[in-house]
Amino acid sequence: MLKIGITGGIGSGKSTVANLFEVLGIPVYNADLAAKRLMNEDVALKEKIKQQFGDDVYKNEKLDNKYLAQIVFSSEEKLHLLNSIVHPATINDANAWMLQQSTPYTLKEAALLFESGAAELLDYVIGVTAPAPLRLQRVMQRDNSSREDVMARMNKQMDEEIKMKLCNFIITNDEQQLLIPQVLALHETLLLLAQNK
Repeated sequence: MLKIGITGGIGSGKSTVANLFEVLGIPVYNADLAAKRLMNEDVALKEKIKQQFGDDVYKNEKLDNKYLAQIVFSSEEKLHLLNSIVHPATINDANAWMLQQSTPYTLKEAALLFESGAAELLDYVIGVTAPAPLRLQRVMQRDNSSREDVMARMNKQMDEEIKMKLCNFIITNDEQQLLIPQVLALHETLLLLAQNK
């Protein structure tokens, strides 16, 4: 079975693309959702987070997302620290999950595939790309955020051009090219690669 990553900058539409693969019967591991789940359920991970950010980060044994966000988004160092604790737990969880699947390939959807080191454990990576103005507009609408907030988040991410150069396959989600034919063609390619592995 092939382990395939799917990544892209904020607002690129990687979740939309991942959903299309799911419709084709391909299981998708969502790293963001998994990280949130693990931060609430994984006892060892919770302890590490409390040690670094204090007991107040959990209220009634549930992660206080707003409180944690205030800490990590005001300091590059603290964000890096949180990622260094959460990424390994998520990577281990994803690997265990992938091994339980029985399809020719599985997908792992993650914004920080390269930044977290997770890409090294995958066979191929799909990049989902869209022009920056379109991504900005999508996120502003989706999150009801200001232009400044979204720009700040975009600027914290790896440069889109660099990220796409690291990917094996690219899907363009620019609302000009149809998404479904791109996904279907890539699905066929991945099935062939899985067969020949």
